Amino acid sequence: MLIFEKIKDLQQSLSLAYSNKRIGFVPTMGALHQGHLSLINQAKKNNDIVVVSIFVNPTQFDNTEDLKKYPRTLEADFKLLKTINCDVVFTPIANDIYNQKIQSESFNFDGLEHQMEGKFRNGHFDGVGTIVKRLFEIVKPTNAYFGEKDFQQLQIIRKLVEKHEIPVHIEGCEIYREIDGLAMSSRNARLTEKNRDAAPFIYKTLKKAKKKFAKKNTYKVYKWVEKKFKEHPLLKLEYFEIADEETLQTISEKSIEKNYRAFIAVFAGKIRLIDNIRL
Repeated sequence: MLIFEKIKDLQQSLSLAYSNKRIGFVPTMGALHQGHLSLINQAKKNNDIVVVSIFVNPTQFDNTEDLKKYPRTLEADFKLLKTINCDVVFTPIANDIYNQKIQSESFNFDGLEHQMEGKFRNGHFDGVGTIVKRLFEIVKPTNAYFGEKDFQQLQIIRKLVEKHEIPVHIEGCEIYREIDGLAMSSRNARLTEKNRDAAPFIYKTLKKAKKKFAKKNTYKVYKWVEKKFKEHPLLKLEYFEIADEETLQTISEKSIEKNYRAFIAVFAGKIRLIDNIRL
């Protein structure tokens, strides 16, 4: 497993050995878990080499306290990556990525950025767009892999590639879950024992909402979900939305010609968890 910190060293290595090969790319912010490994394993199936980046991107955090507390476990990450024979790890520093000027570009994602997460995390998707575009410029991957847990982010990256004509194929991968259904996230490690025990309620509620969506109107589904979380002693609902998968626009009425997905954000103590399910 090769590890690079400098952009020029990574690019030199890739250009020498893999100039005409398929490069799979999995960008991460570290604190790796089995969900990340599932993306890497998917990338290994269809590419000649897989590059994994580990970089906690400062411009996508609207909360500086959240940035400070984000887990950084580089040595443990390296050990985990070696267990699945990862080819290349890229661990840049912020000043190199941002050329000494750490700030986001401004993007227009045709309104995708103003839905769900965009309503609660100011500037978040400008930060995401900035770092993903920059990493694509550096790595020049053939294929890039993103989990559907951050489905809005996935759609925004697809829009980024389309609008900026970046020659990379974006592959969305299924949400990887714990045995009890909780979507895997680096934030799960920060949950208290009580909140970790309570957190699977989120996915259980989404599954029940899916069943209700098949029989009831959207208003009744919304009200049912809100009621379930109001009754829960440990989990606080931030939002629950049913949206068109393509536009991410919230819907009030169903159409058989559209694909829908339910999105949710919940606070378990101070830890914010997100999840979604296709309807």
